[in-house]
Amino acid sequence: MTIAAPFVNLDRERSYVADLGRAFAGALVFNIPLLMTMEMWEQGVVMGRWRLLAFILCGLPLLYGLSYYAGFSKRRGLVNDTLDTAVALAVGVITASALLILFGVVEWDAPPREALGMVALQAVPGAMGALLARRQLSGSGGGDTDEGQASYFGELFLMAAGALFFALNIAPTEEMILIAYKASPVHVLALIAVSILLLHLIVFKAGFAGQEEADRPAAAFLHFTLPGYAIALGISLFVLILFGRADGHSVAGVVQTTIVLGFPAAIGAAAARLLV
Repeated sequence: MTIAAPFVNLDRERSYVADLGRAFAGALVFNIPLLMTMEMWEQGVVMGRWRLLAFILCGLPLLYGLSYYAGFSKRRGLVNDTLDTAVALAVGVITASALLILFGVVEWDAPPREALGMVALQAVPGAMGALLARRQLSGSGGGDTDEGQASYFGELFLMAAGALFFALNIAPTEEMILIAYKASPVHVLALIAVSILLLHLIVFKAGFAGQEEADRPAAAFLHFTLPGYAIALGISLFVLILFGRADGHSVAGVVQTTIVLGFPAAIGAAAARLLV
């Protein structure tokens, strides 16, 4: 027994190293669009530090929730989930720092405030990718136990995480604002209808891997689809405020922009239900 113990520990260490490598791959795969988006670089420089701090503080419980339901390692429990959250955030910081330096966006003589702002803003989505890596990049899919199966509120939480990730990719861009202000009331109403319809179809009707069967379509629509869209709109408004996109705009303009951003956020919410 004493002879076998070192080999067991060695296997565990090797398994964790593989999980860690997959976490870096997940951070890269999920975060590369943001890392190569000029508006995100600018936001890291000009964003108010209180907004950046609020984003990170809101991101920590979100990362812990993803660690609980997915995690980049098979270890479970409060301590292990907390450690996974911390390591995933470190992976996000390292990945963002290395690539932003590689791209020449962060220079060695850059003011610390600017460099830290750009890296910190990219670290949370990178950490999300790291935590989803075992589910999406593992050959076994990572879903070998029932411990990570989400309750109703857990599924709503996962939808919020997916909505946030997709919204982050769109909110900094000028095109999103342009679409919002070119849209007529008819366009806005149609966008709401299409967003709700696609969210429901992707989760329950489209035939994707991980899709759920709705025994009672009406109940599924009321309990998941409509709350999911409401969550997508709430996340969209949060991201708009975070990036200063609501500053100086009328209430009607903010509502219209929120609905436009709610379209990709709703797709993200549906995708999260399938991926995790």
